[in-house]
Amino acid sequence: MDTNKNFLVGIFGDEDVLLQAVPAIRDKGIKIHEVYTPFPVHGLDEVLGYKRTRLPIAAFLFGMTGTSLALIMQLWMMGYDWPMIIGGKNFVSLPPFVPVTFELTVLLAALGMVATFMIVSDMKPYKWPRQYDLRSTDDKHVMAIDLGDNKLSKAEIESILKSSGAQEVNEKNFE
Repeated sequence: MDTNKNFLVGIFGDEDVLLQAVPAIRDKGIKIHEVYTPFPVHGLDEVLGYKRTRLPIAAFLFGMTGTSLALIMQLWMMGYDWPMIIGGKNFVSLPPFVPVTFELTVLLAALGMVATFMIVSDMKPYKWPRQYDLRSTDDKHVMAIDLGDNKLSKAEIESILKSSGAQEVNEKNFE
């Protein structure tokens, strides 16, 4: 959880300038809190140093849980709890189980991924996100730098941001 409330916000107008500025700023020892863009910028996660996500592993596990639950449920119901001979077929026949198994696999994978994404992203219904600059949803790229995480002074960070191509540099305080 973020405890610091003082941020320096660099506003960039072009994604190419932003992509060149991130490694230059990180090389000078400045820790970047986050970068917000109005559209996906390819290669930004690599230059920020983000690792590959493990969400596909979670999706696979949720899907396998759905498959297992569907098969166990149908085997229990049709094979033990209420066995019925339908159309001369066996009590437990896998081909009729395929549609229900597929649907429950997709349902649990989708619901599990939504829940996982909301937990990982710290999205709570009672928590409002921090808005560093309203233009980050329109046409500007915003780089937020936590002043408490960096050893350099505010003036030094501001001059580095401007020399790296930031159009504006603002200070943002959260209460």
